[in-house]
Amino acid sequence: MSRIHPADQNRCHDMLLKEKAEEDAQVLLRPAVLTVWKRSSMTFQGTDGFTVFDHRGRLAFRVDNYSRKSSFITGSGGLVLMDGAGNALLTLKPQVLSMQYQWNAYRGEDKCGRNPNSKSKVFSMRSGSMLFHSSKDVEAIVMMGGQSDQTPDFRIEGCFRRRNCKIKTRSGEMVAKIARKRVNNKILLGDDVFTLAVQPGFDTQLIMAFVIILDRICVKPFAPVLCS
Repeated sequence: MSRIHPADQNRCHDMLLKEKAEEDAQVLLRPAVLTVWKRSSMTFQGTDGFTVFDHRGRLAFRVDNYSRKSSFITGSGGLVLMDGAGNALLTLKPQVLSMQYQWNAYRGEDKCGRNPNSKSKVFSMRSGSMLFHSSKDVEAIVMMGGQSDQTPDFRIEGCFRRRNCKIKTRSGEMVAKIARKRVNNKILLGDDVFTLAVQPGFDTQLIMAFVIILDRICVKPFAPVLCS
Protein backbone atom coordinates (compact mmCIF):
# COMPACT_ATOMS: atom_id res chain seq x y z
CA MET A 1 0.00 0.00 0.00
CA SER A 2 1.42 3.39 -1.02
CA ARG A 3 1.76 6.06 1.64
CA ILE A 4 0.42 9.57 1.32
CA HIS A 5 3.17 12.13 1.60
CA PRO A 6 2.55 14.68 4.40
CA ALA A 7 2.86 17.52 1.89
CA ASP A 8 0.13 15.98 -0.31
CA GLN A 9 -2.06 15.40 2.74
CA ASN A 10 -1.72 19.03 3.77
CA ARG A 11 -2.45 20.14 0.20
CA CYS A 12 -5.67 18.09 0.13
CA HIS A 13 -6.70 19.50 3.49
CA ASP A 14 -6.12 23.06 2.27
CA MET A 15 -8.17 22.38 -0.87
CA LEU A 16 -11.08 21.07 1.20
CA LEU A 17 -10.96 24.12 3.44
CA LYS A 18 -10.92 26.40 0.39
CA GLU A 19 -13.90 24.63 -1.16
CA LYS A 20 -15.84 24.88 2.10
CA ALA A 21 -15.01 28.59 2.41
CA GLU A 22 -16.20 29.19 -1.16
CA GLU A 23 -19.41 27.26 -0.47
CA ASP A 24 -20.05 29.27 2.73
CA ALA A 25 -19.43 32.51 0.82
CA GLN A 26 -22.00 31.52 -1.79
CA VAL A 27 -24.56 30.78 0.93
CA LEU A 28 -24.03 34.25 2.40
CA LEU A 29 -24.83 35.81 -0.97
CA ARG A 30 -28.17 34.02 -1.26
CA PRO A 31 -31.40 34.88 0.59
CA ALA A 32 -32.02 32.91 3.79
CA VAL A 33 -35.18 30.94 3.00
CA LEU A 34 -37.17 29.84 6.04
CA THR A 35 -40.23 27.61 6.14
CA VAL A 36 -42.73 28.96 8.66
CA TRP A 37 -45.32 26.56 10.06
CA LYS A 38 -48.19 28.20 11.91
CA ARG A 39 -48.14 25.60 14.64
CA SER A 40 -46.45 25.25 17.99
CA SER A 41 -43.73 22.63 18.42
CA MET A 42 -45.64 21.67 21.59
CA THR A 43 -48.34 19.35 20.31
CA PHE A 44 -50.70 19.15 23.26
CA GLN A 45 -54.13 20.75 23.02
CA GLY A 46 -54.49 24.46 23.71
CA THR A 47 -51.07 25.54 22.45
CA ASP A 48 -50.50 28.02 19.66
CA GLY A 49 -47.36 29.32 18.03
CA PHE A 50 -44.82 28.97 15.24
CA THR A 51 -42.26 26.39 14.20
CA VAL A 52 -39.65 27.68 11.75
CA PHE A 53 -37.13 25.63 9.75
CA ASP A 54 -34.09 26.71 7.74
CA HIS A 55 -33.27 25.56 4.18
CA ARG A 56 -31.66 22.40 5.56
CA GLY A 57 -34.72 21.42 7.58
CA ARG A 58 -33.19 22.38 10.93
CA LEU A 59 -35.31 24.05 13.61
CA ALA A 60 -34.36 27.74 13.47
CA PHE A 61 -37.00 29.52 15.58
CA ARG A 62 -40.07 28.70 17.59
CA VAL A 63 -42.86 30.33 19.54
CA ASP A 64 -44.64 27.99 21.94
CA ASN A 65 -47.65 27.87 24.18
CA TYR A 66 -49.32 31.24 23.94
CA SER A 67 -53.03 31.95 23.95
CA ARG A 68 -55.08 34.57 22.17
CA LYS A 69 -57.30 34.81 25.24
CA SER A 70 -54.78 37.17 26.84
CA SER A 71 -56.00 40.72 27.24
CA PHE A 72 -54.61 43.63 25.25
CA ILE A 73 -56.03 46.06 27.82
CA THR A 74 -53.95 44.70 30.68
CA GLY A 75 -50.85 44.38 28.53
CA SER A 76 -50.64 40.61 28.97
CA GLY A 77 -50.34 38.19 26.08
CA GLY A 78 -46.64 38.62 25.43
CA LEU A 79 -44.93 36.24 23.02
CA VAL A 80 -41.35 35.00 23.27
CA LEU A 81 -39.40 34.30 20.10
CA MET A 82 -36.89 31.53 20.79
CA ASP A 83 -34.12 29.91 18.79
CA GLY A 84 -34.21 26.21 17.98
CA ALA A 85 -32.68 25.33 21.35
CA GLY A 86 -35.31 27.27 23.29
CA ASN A 87 -33.19 30.32 24.18
CA ALA A 88 -35.25 33.53 24.41
CA LEU A 89 -34.32 36.03 21.71
CA LEU A 90 -37.07 38.66 21.80
CA THR A 91 -40.19 39.29 23.88
CA LEU A 92 -43.11 40.79 21.94
CA LYS A 93 -45.87 42.58 23.85
CA PRO A 94 -48.92 44.64 22.87
CA GLN A 95 -48.78 48.29 23.91
CA VAL A 96 -51.07 48.95 26.88
CA LEU A 97 -54.16 50.98 25.86
CA SER A 98 -52.67 51.57 22.41
CA MET A 99 -55.01 53.33 20.00
CA GLN A 100 -52.85 52.39 17.01
CA TYR A 101 -52.64 48.65 17.59
CA GLN A 102 -48.98 48.77 18.52
CA TRP A 103 -46.60 46.04 19.66
CA ASN A 104 -43.18 46.47 21.23
CA ALA A 105 -40.17 44.13 21.10
CA TYR A 106 -37.67 43.73 23.95
CA ARG A 107 -34.36 41.91 24.14
CA GLY A 108 -34.41 38.42 25.62
CA GLU A 109 -37.19 37.36 27.92
CA ASP A 110 -38.32 40.76 29.17
CA LYS A 111 -41.12 39.83 31.56
CA CYS A 112 -41.95 43.40 32.51
CA GLY A 113 -42.12 45.08 29.10
CA ARG A 114 -44.56 47.58 30.59
CA ASN A 115 -42.41 50.65 30.42
CA PRO A 116 -42.69 52.16 26.90
CA ASN A 117 -39.29 53.79 27.46
CA SER A 118 -37.55 50.57 28.48
CA LYS A 119 -33.86 50.57 27.50
CA SER A 120 -34.23 46.99 26.29
CA LYS A 121 -36.77 47.97 23.63
CA VAL A 122 -35.67 46.89 20.15
CA PHE A 123 -38.53 48.18 18.00
CA SER A 124 -42.18 49.17 17.89
CA MET A 125 -44.60 47.99 15.22
CA ARG A 126 -47.99 49.48 14.32
CA SER A 127 -50.82 48.29 12.15
CA GLY A 128 -51.01 50.18 8.86
CA SER A 129 -54.82 50.16 8.97
CA MET A 130 -54.70 52.56 11.95
CA LEU A 131 -52.47 55.12 10.19
CA PHE A 132 -54.53 57.73 8.37
CA HIS A 133 -51.58 58.85 6.22
CA SER A 134 -50.70 55.29 5.23
CA SER A 135 -51.31 53.65 1.86
CA LYS A 136 -53.92 50.88 1.73
CA ASP A 137 -51.13 48.49 0.72
CA VAL A 138 -49.18 49.06 3.95
CA GLU A 139 -49.93 46.34 6.50
CA ALA A 140 -47.64 47.72 9.20
CA ILE A 141 -44.74 50.06 9.92
CA VAL A 142 -41.73 49.49 12.19
CA MET A 143 -39.71 52.03 14.18
CA MET A 144 -36.38 50.74 15.48
CA GLY A 145 -35.72 51.72 19.09
CA GLY A 146 -39.42 52.35 19.60
CA GLN A 147 -39.41 56.08 18.91
CA SER A 148 -42.92 57.11 17.91
CA ASP A 149 -42.03 60.41 16.24
CA GLN A 150 -39.52 59.16 13.70
CA THR A 151 -39.87 58.08 10.08
CA PRO A 152 -40.55 54.31 9.91
CA ASP A 153 -37.42 52.23 9.41
CA PHE A 154 -39.39 49.41 7.78
CA ARG A 155 -42.78 49.03 6.19
CA ILE A 156 -44.66 45.86 5.32
CA GLU A 157 -46.60 46.01 2.06
CA GLY A 158 -49.15 43.57 0.65
CA CYS A 159 -51.56 41.24 2.42
CA PHE A 160 -50.33 39.00 5.22
CA ARG A 161 -53.59 37.06 5.42
CA ARG A 162 -52.95 35.94 1.83
CA ARG A 163 -49.28 35.29 2.66
CA ASN A 164 -48.23 37.86 0.07
CA CYS A 165 -46.04 40.52 1.68
CA LYS A 166 -42.84 42.43 1.11
CA ILE A 167 -40.82 44.01 3.91
CA LYS A 168 -38.93 47.11 2.80
CA THR A 169 -36.59 49.70 4.29
CA ARG A 170 -37.46 53.40 4.37
CA SER A 171 -35.50 53.79 1.11
CA GLY A 172 -37.60 51.11 -0.60
CA GLU A 173 -35.01 48.32 -0.54
CA MET A 174 -36.67 44.91 -0.20
CA VAL A 175 -35.57 43.13 2.96
CA ALA A 176 -37.75 40.03 2.91
CA LYS A 177 -40.68 38.41 1.17
CA ILE A 178 -43.53 36.32 2.55
CA ALA A 179 -45.20 33.91 0.12
CA ARG A 180 -47.32 30.76 0.04
CA LYS A 181 -45.15 27.65 0.01
CA ARG A 182 -45.04 25.38 -2.99
CA VAL A 183 -43.73 21.81 -3.10
CA ASN A 184 -41.59 21.12 -6.18
CA ASN A 185 -42.80 24.50 -7.50
CA LYS A 186 -46.18 22.91 -8.23
CA ILE A 187 -48.27 21.97 -5.19
CA LEU A 188 -49.51 25.01 -3.26
CA LEU A 189 -49.78 24.32 0.47
CA GLY A 190 -52.31 25.81 2.90
CA ASP A 191 -51.75 29.25 4.40
CA ASP A 192 -50.57 27.69 7.68
CA VAL A 193 -47.26 26.91 5.93
CA PHE A 194 -45.41 29.67 4.09
CA THR A 195 -41.93 30.80 3.14
CA LEU A 196 -39.98 33.75 4.48
CA ALA A 197 -37.05 34.75 2.26
CA VAL A 198 -34.67 37.20 3.97
CA GLN A 199 -32.10 39.05 1.89
CA PRO A 200 -28.39 38.78 2.79
CA GLY A 201 -27.18 41.20 5.42
CA PHE A 202 -30.47 41.38 7.35
CA ASP A 203 -31.20 39.79 10.72
CA THR A 204 -33.51 36.78 10.30
CA GLN A 205 -34.65 36.83 13.95
CA LEU A 206 -35.70 40.48 13.62
CA ILE A 207 -37.70 39.75 10.46
CA MET A 208 -39.28 36.69 12.08
CA ALA A 209 -40.39 38.91 14.97
CA PHE A 210 -42.16 41.14 12.41
CA VAL A 211 -43.98 38.06 11.07
CA ILE A 212 -45.17 37.01 14.54
CA ILE A 213 -46.65 40.46 15.21
CA LEU A 214 -48.25 40.54 11.74
CA ASP A 215 -50.06 37.35 12.71
CA ARG A 216 -51.62 39.23 15.62
CA ILE A 217 -52.47 42.58 14.03
CA CYS A 218 -53.72 41.21 10.69
CA VAL A 219 -56.76 39.38 12.06
CA LYS A 220 -59.02 37.69 9.53
CA PRO A 221 -62.27 39.61 8.95
CA PHE A 222 -65.09 38.55 11.26
CA ALA A 223 -62.85 35.90 12.86
CA PRO A 224 -63.07 35.34 16.61
CA VAL A 225 -60.03 36.35 18.65
CA LEU A 226 -59.16 32.74 19.39
CA CYS A 227 -58.66 31.86 15.74
CA SER A 228 -55.36 32.12 13.89
